[in-house]
Amino acid sequence: MIAKGELVNDRYEIEKLIGEGGMANVYLAKDTILDRKVAVKVLRGDLAGDEKFVRRFQREALAASSLSHPNIVEIYDVGEDNGNFYIVMEYIDGKTLKQLIKKRGVLTLPETIDIMMQLLDALATAHDSYIIHRDIKPQNIMIKDSGLVKITDFGIAMALNSAQLTQTNSVMGSVHYLPPEQASGKGSTIRSDIYSLGILMFEMLTGRVPFKGDSAVEIALKHMKEQLPSVREINPVVPQSVENIILKAAAKNPKNRYKDVRDMKDDLKTCLDEDRQNEPKITFKYPETDFSDTKTVTLKETKKQPKEDKPVVKQITEDDKIEKGNKKKMIIISSIIGVLILAFVLIVIVIPKLTEKDEIKVPDVYGMEISEAEDLLKKNGFKIDSKKRASDDVDENLVIETDPGKNRYVKEGSTITIYYSSGSQKIEIEDYTGQNVYEVKAKLELLGLTVNVEEKEVEDSSSYKDKEDEIIDQSVEEGEKLSSGEVITLYIPKILSVYPDMVSEGWSEQRATEFCEEYGLTINVQYKETADVEEGMVLAQDPKPGEEVFDGETVKIVVSKMPTTTTTTTSSSLEAE
Repeated sequence: MIAKGELVNDRYEIEKLIGEGGMANVYLAKDTILDRKVAVKVLRGDLAGDEKFVRRFQREALAASSLSHPNIVEIYDVGEDNGNFYIVMEYIDGKTLKQLIKKRGVLTLPETIDIMMQLLDALATAHDSYIIHRDIKPQNIMIKDSGLVKITDFGIAMALNSAQLTQTNSVMGSVHYLPPEQASGKGSTIRSDIYSLGILMFEMLTGRVPFKGDSAVEIALKHMKEQLPSVREINPVVPQSVENIILKAAAKNPKNRYKDVRDMKDDLKTCLDEDRQNEPKITFKYPETDFSDTKTVTLKETKKQPKEDKPVVKQITEDDKIEKGNKKKMIIISSIIGVLILAFVLIVIVIPKLTEKDEIKVPDVYGMEISEAEDLLKKNGFKIDSKKRASDDVDENLVIETDPGKNRYVKEGSTITIYYSSGSQKIEIEDYTGQNVYEVKAKLELLGLTVNVEEKEVEDSSSYKDKEDEIIDQSVEEGEKLSSGEVITLYIPKILSVYPDMVSEGWSEQRATEFCEEYGLTINVQYKETADVEEGMVLAQDPKPGEEVFDGETVKIVVSKMPTTTTTTTSSSLEAE
């Protein structure tokens, strides 16, 4: 566990633990460089000690970090610090889909379809980049209060593979959504993610998973062998068109599933249309394959023999012969198996140990020129794979990091990936006018820019009513490129939301009238004769200064008027206030 206040990689200050799982612990942290909240996922110690797992975990997480989509949790950083392997990602202030299902039980059809459409959009982007999630489950889906859905854990999901099968706690959460081909070790395709989506949709509309059991193996076997329960029997509100989508997505034979997530999305778009409400239950073109390799053995029934002495003795003698023959066969078979096991041990364990190369410590090449670093690593007996990466902290052509990292011990002849700087990443500015200032500000700050927001005078403020958060101008033109840390100013309309102090600011009756007309207010004017103030000036107002302006309300003002006679006038009740 990492304590509050500790720094990960001298950058991410841990604030608190926000989640524990079979694979990793998740912490809320502050990025001290970019001054933003982040989630830091740190691998558990037992997995961190598995070098092969860690290497794949880092490689796949870096690949997932290239994914950019509103419905995918963004990965900012991947690395190792004092033996802790971590992923830094976008912090989502919301709840998991699992928490929502537990709280609500059954989601409505529109809710379910909305969530599914967002998930399908996210996975389309991932699949286009040849990235399969492999571990879609409601625990890996975050939902913000606004309804925005985000998928997380691409990196961990892809790195798990065989390592996950040894983690009982983690696999129990995942196996409820495990495709038959994955459970049987036949590998994953994009249709594997589609199967998990089908199971997920089943759970949203029924409040439960389709297959349960006392162990991960038992549940996995049910995915391979048992028919999916009827959603409509559990939740009669679900039309056949929607159940058909679930049945097709969660078909046991991948050939019967949707060819891709866009195909599934197209079907989902029209599933509630009136002309589809009474469509027949789906039938499949291909047989629903049984992915189990086990065979069912039928035992032959043994007939009872008549109770006669001789036949019984004869039967016993024949059985003895058969038994002796079987024993000989078993001895031969056991000997063969023993030889095979011995050969396996020699080939897989003993011989590699005798021939394996020495392990060498990876030198620290951070900040070196790429050519210098390559020469040093080659001299140490490593193969080199050099890759460029944008960096705001490291100058161009200097080394950012290596994979495996510094001070790690790896076998002689291993390939070391060197990541060296291509310089500061340039951010191309778009035309943001008309967009929500908060959304654009958050987007640009995630890219590392400093964003200022200022109000700007507009000619007709009434035309911007209910558009006070809309960008009307920007300091940097579309197409220009900025480096991380540079400043852009976004302008929003200056719209009055509270009443001004008309008296102290010296407002005239005309100005007050124009103000009320501009903001859709009704004005009620009273006059007071006075020689102390210039005629036509506001002496009092209601509502008072600082109170919120509401559309259509009445504004009362008292305006000065030159006295016509030398008579005494009484102060109005409004002015007295």
